[in-house]
Amino acid sequence: MDPELSEALAGMPYVSLADPVKARAAMRELSATLSGEPAAAPGVDVADRTIPGGVPVRVYRPERPAGPVLVYFHGGGFVTGDLGNEHHRCLDFAAGLGIVLVSVDYRLAPEHPFPAPFEDAWAATVWTHENAADLGADPGRVAVGGGSAGGGLAAAVALRARDEGGPPLAFQLLLYPVLDDRMDTASMRAYTEPPLFNRGEVEQMWRHYLGPERGKPGWETPVYAAPARARDLSGLPPAYVLAAEADPLRDEDLVYARRLIEAGVPVELRHVPGAYHGFDGVLSAAVARRARAEQHAALREAFRPDPGQPGTSSD
Repeated sequence: MDPELSEALAGMPYVSLADPVKARAAMRELSATLSGEPAAAPGVDVADRTIPGGVPVRVYRPERPAGPVLVYFHGGGFVTGDLGNEHHRCLDFAAGLGIVLVSVDYRLAPEHPFPAPFEDAWAATVWTHENAADLGADPGRVAVGGGSAGGGLAAAVALRARDEGGPPLAFQLLLYPVLDDRMDTASMRAYTEPPLFNRGEVEQMWRHYLGPERGKPGWETPVYAAPARARDLSGLPPAYVLAAEADPLRDEDLVYARRLIEAGVPVELRHVPGAYHGFDGVLSAAVARRARAEQHAALREAFRPDPGQPGTSSD
C-alpha cells in the first residue's frame, strides 16, 4: 500500500454499514477528519436550495461560468453521506475549472431503498438540464459524476438518459463506482477485512439499498440499481473511470470500463496501485493529490469547446 495512505488509515474512523445510524455518525466524523475546516473559494457562490420533488441540492456558481455544469452525487454506500461529504471537491472543481456544480443530497437507504435515491439523482439531472441557462451554464454541456455509490448513481443516470432520449449528457465521471450487486470478482473475494472498505460492507450496502425483496424467488436486480447488469453499453457519454487496487469494487470497475470501450464509448481508465477505496479524499497523500489533478484534467478535456461549433473558442 502507498505509505502515505497507510499512515492516514491508522487515524480514520471505521464506517460500518451494519447500523445505519452509527454509520452516518462515523461518516460525518470521517468527512470532518479528511476535510478539516469548512472550505470557501473566492469567486464561487454557494447556495443550498430544494428543487421540485423535494430534492435538496447545493449549487456552486463561479462569477464567470465557463459553460459546463456537473451534477455530482456523493458516496456513502447509499446509506450515509450528505452535501458536506463532497463540499471541498465540488468547490475545488467549480473554482479550478470555472464550471457550475450541482451537488445532490439524495434520499438514503434503508429508509429509502432503490429506486428513491436513483429517482432523486435523475430528478436533479433533469432539473439541471432544464435550468442550465438560469445557472449560467450550457444545457448542451451537462455531465454527471460521483464517487462510490455516487458513481453508481451517475452511471445509472447516464443509462436512463440514453434509454429515454435525454437529457443529453456530455460526460460521466465515475470514481471507484458501485456497479454490480453480484459480488463475484477476484477483488471482491480478496478484500474482506476492516479497516479497508470490504466485502462485508458491500454486502450490507446492497442489502440496505435493494431492500427485503432482494434474493427472493423471481427477483431480478434492476439495471438502474446495478448498471453492470445492463446488456448494452453503447451510446453512452464518454467516461473517466477511476479504480483502486485495494478495493473490493476494483474488478467490477475495470470490467465496466472495458465493456464501455468495447461498445465504442470513449473511456479514460485509471487504475491506481497501492490505493484503497476513496483514497483521493486523503489529500495529505501525494497519490490522492495526483488523482484530483487528473480528474480536473479529465473534466477540462471533456468540456473543451468544439471549434467547429458556432460561438465557441479554443481559448
